[in-house]
Amino acid sequence: MATEDKNRATAAAILPLVGGGANVASIAHCMTRLRLGLHDRSLVDDEALKALPAVMGVVEDDTYQIVLGPGTVARVTPEFEHLVAEAREAAPTPVPEPGAAAVSAEELAAQGAAIKAQRKARNATPFKLFLRKIADIFVPLIPALIGCGIIAGLGGLLVNLQWLPAVTPALAAMASGFMALIAVFVGHNTAKEFGGTPILGGAVAAIIVFPGVANIEAFGQTLSPGQGGVLGALGAAVLAVYVEKWCRRWVPEALDVLVTPTLTVLISGLVTIFGLMYVAGEVSSAIGTFADWLLSNGGAGAGFVLGGLFLPLVMLGLHQALIPIHTTLIEQQGYTVLLPILAMAGAGQVGAATAVYFRLPRNESIRRTIRSALPAGLLGVGEPLIYGVSLPLGRPFITACVGGAFGGGFVGLFNQLGDTVGSTAIGPSGWALFPLLDGNHGLGSTIAIYAGGLLVGYLAGFVATYFFGFGKDLLAEFNVSQEPALSTVAATGGTQPRPTTASGAPDTTDGPGPSPSKAPAAVE
Repeated sequence: MATEDKNRATAAAILPLVGGGANVASIAHCMTRLRLGLHDRSLVDDEALKALPAVMGVVEDDTYQIVLGPGTVARVTPEFEHLVAEAREAAPTPVPEPGAAAVSAEELAAQGAAIKAQRKARNATPFKLFLRKIADIFVPLIPALIGCGIIAGLGGLLVNLQWLPAVTPALAAMASGFMALIAVFVGHNTAKEFGGTPILGGAVAAIIVFPGVANIEAFGQTLSPGQGGVLGALGAAVLAVYVEKWCRRWVPEALDVLVTPTLTVLISGLVTIFGLMYVAGEVSSAIGTFADWLLSNGGAGAGFVLGGLFLPLVMLGLHQALIPIHTTLIEQQGYTVLLPILAMAGAGQVGAATAVYFRLPRNESIRRTIRSALPAGLLGVGEPLIYGVSLPLGRPFITACVGGAFGGGFVGLFNQLGDTVGSTAIGPSGWALFPLLDGNHGLGSTIAIYAGGLLVGYLAGFVATYFFGFGKDLLAEFNVSQEPALSTVAATGGTQPRPTTASGAPDTTDGPGPSPSKAPAAVE
C-alpha cells in the first residue's frame, strides 16, 4: 500500500504542474517516460517538475515527456490517468460572462497545434521521422523481450546445474514462444505506425512463421518457417499498408469490407512468399555474418569505436537504426553481441560523473545531484547523469565517451579472442544487464568479461574527466560554495540539450535528439 501511495503522490504532484487535467489531451508511457499530449504548453512549470524527487528530467518532442525511470513510470501512469479522469469529471463547465469574448475550443486547439508544429519542425527530417517510426514499432516489444530473455537465462542456468529437469522444458517454451511469433507482433505494430489496419499487418507477417511455407519453393530453394525474420515482417507489413490504402481509394464502399482485406492479404502475401522472404532472409543472414566477422577480426577496434560513439549517436537520433539489428541478431543467434559493447557508454558516464564529484568539492548542488543519480546510473538509467551533469558541463560529456570507448574496446577484444558476450534482450544496461547476459563459453566467463568492461569504462571515464574534463575557467566558476544552476553553462559554450536515452545504452524507447549543431561544446 505504501508503494501505491507513493506512486499516487507522484502523479498528484505532477498533474498541477502540467496545467491540470483539463490541459492533458493524451497519456501514454514507454520504458522510462510519461508521455503527455498537452493543449497548452505554456501552462507547464518545467522547473517545478524537474525539482520533484521522482522526476529525472523532461523532454520536448511530439509529446511532453517526463522521465521517471523504468518500473516507476509503469506504476505512476495508471495513477496519473485516474487523477486526470477525476479532474475532468469534477471540473465545472465554464460559462462565459455576458459581453465577454470566450476563447473557443477550436482556438485553443489551433494554438496548441502551432506550438506542437514549431517544436516538431526541429527534428522533422525525413530520415529521423523514419527512424522514429522504426523505434515505435520495436519499443513496445521490449518488455516481452526482457521477460523472455531472463527466463531463458534462468532455464539455461538450471540446465547447466542439472537442477529441476522437469521444469526446464517449460521454461524453454515460455522463453521461446514469443520469439517464435515475434514477426507477427512486428507486422501488427508496423501497420499501426504506417497508417494501416494493424491486424492485416499481423496477418501478412504471420505467413513468415507459418510452418506450411516449408512446402513452397522460391528462387530455386525451399522456404523455411521464419525465413526473413523481423525484417521480412516489417517489409511485408509496410507493403500491406500501401496495398490497403490503394484499395481504399479504388474499391467501392459497398464492397470495401470484403474486397480490401482480401486483396491486401492476397497481394502482400504473394509478394512476401515469392520475394520478400528470400530477400529479407539474405539481408538478415548478412547482418549476422557481418556482426560476427566484425567482432572476430576487429573486435577491440570495433568495440572502441562503437562504445565511444554511442552517446553522440543517441543525441542525433541515429541509435534507433540499431533496434531492428539487435532484434535480428537475437532472433538468429539467441543474443545480440552489440548491446554489451554499447552499454559501456553508460559505464563511461558513471566514471565521468564520479570524477566531477571529486573535482568540484565545494559545489554541493552538483555533488548532491551526482549522489542521487549514481545508483540509477549503475543500474543503466543514465538520464540524470547525462543531462543533469555531463552534457550541461560540456567537456565531461566528451570524456564520458572516452570511458565508453575503452570499455567497449575491452569487451570487443574478448569477442575477437573467441569469448562472445551477448544480451538476450534489448533495453537494460549497466548492472541491470547481468541477468540477460549469454555467450559461447559459459555464463561465468560471460559475466566476468562484461563486469571487466564496466570496470574499465568506469576507470577510463573517471581518469579522462578528472584530468581533462575541466578548463581553468570552468573549474573556477563551478568549484565554489554557492549552488549555481547548470543551465548557466550554456552561455559559456555548453548546452542544455534534450535527454537522450534511458541509460548509457540502447533504448530504444524515444525520439531523436537535437541536431548536430545543438551538440554540447567543450567548455574552456
